Amino acid sequence: MNKEKVKTFEDIIKKNHPNICGVIVLKDDKLVYENYENNCNKESKIHIYSVTKSIISLLIGIALDKGYIKDINQKILAFFPDYKKDKSNKTIENITLKDMLTMTAPFKYKDAPYIDYFTSSDYLKFSLDMLGGDNEIGSFFYTPLIGPDIFSGIIKNTTNQSVLEFATKNLFEPLDIIPPKNITFKSEKEQIKFNQSIDKNNWVAGTNNLNTAGWGLCLSTIDMAKIGQLYLNCGVYNCKRIVSTKWIKESTSPHINLGDLSYGYLWWILDDHSFVAMGDGGNSIYVDTKDNIVIAISAFFVPNSSEKIELIKHYIKPAFE
Repeated sequence: MNKEKVKTFEDIIKKNHPNICGVIVLKDDKLVYENYENNCNKESKIHIYSVTKSIISLLIGIALDKGYIKDINQKILAFFPDYKKDKSNKTIENITLKDMLTMTAPFKYKDAPYIDYFTSSDYLKFSLDMLGGDNEIGSFFYTPLIGPDIFSGIIKNTTNQSVLEFATKNLFEPLDIIPPKNITFKSEKEQIKFNQSIDKNNWVAGTNNLNTAGWGLCLSTIDMAKIGQLYLNCGVYNCKRIVSTKWIKESTSPHINLGDLSYGYLWWILDDHSFVAMGDGGNSIYVDTKDNIVIAISAFFVPNSSEKIELIKHYIKPAFE
């Protein structure tokens, strides 16, 4: 550890990233750095926003490994036989799970109808109603909130367990992560309070008790680091297989080229040896397989917050090389 470089990135965090709650660095499977800000500590649970998507990707992989899901080329409607689609919506019939995982499934909206989504009685049905439309399958269309809940429906329908139950048994408990409890908001005020909390170990669920897939999960910084270490170790944690190496490799390989970045299965791909889960505020799980390093950052949401990739790659990571 280079102490001067550590001091440099700590000063940069205080000056330019005051919303950061925690930073953890694992190098060669060992904890080499841990620091907290904003009255947080190792037990503090933070809303990780879109990092939730990457956790859902992991759960989809586990469900595949266990045979609950047969193939990622299955059509989305096959998972929802009781869903009554709009007869004019022909596109939805051809959308696959892989299209959803790579964010290349079309949706009917250009500007996300967030108010309608948050006030709907069923996040899953709302998302299915938005799926398809006139756009073609295959173009990247990132859906922050409205759409990913379809993954939760798939997990629930194929495993006959709630998403939280499935995650607790197959992910949280094996990684010694304290399982969250469901929370449903009764008001916007409750949601805003949740977003800034450090002591709520929750996972947002709709009124039908279905956990959100694009946002809404709380984890501690060390929980995030454990997820990163699981990926670095190709699906093994504490000598126990959690998910297949095949899924780890496939989900963190580039499937859609976006220029400076690529996209895997709900993971952002930086280059041929590093990938990251990213959420609002700068929440991040960064994994570099070449240098055997994991960097986890938890952060509060603030408007126009910068991503933490530059901070990680140019300041934090060099301090531990």
